[in-house]
Amino acid sequence: MSPLLDGLRILVLEDEFLIAMDVEQLCRDHGADEVVIARDLAEIDGRQVARHFDAAIVDLMLGGASTLDFASGLRAAGVPFVFASGYSDPDEIKTSFPGVRLVGKPYSGEDLMQAVAAACGRGSPG
Repeated sequence: MSPLLDGLRILVLEDEFLIAMDVEQLCRDHGADEVVIARDLAEIDGRQVARHFDAAIVDLMLGGASTLDFASGLRAAGVPFVFASGYSDPDEIKTSFPGVRLVGKPYSGEDLMQAVAAACGRGSPG
């Protein structure tokens, strides 16, 4: 696998256990140094995210709670992120978060990793 995420520390906000484990493995396979999964916003101190993570993969809903305010905090802190969600209204995301990629579920792992790498200013090698 290509080292698209080489050396990065990635936060994964995902409440579905199997998806979270799959995303964690994808990130590691693509070179991430550290991957932390949060299944609930209460598990993460939003004020500390910029110090601990280089990028984030954010599901739009965690246990029925919206992550849009958290995502706004990521943007304000300068942490690159992508949304990975089955959420059905991409226009709202495009309006509220211009330039942030929404990778729809079900997604291919390669699409998700390319989106995270692009958010971090990394492209595909070659």
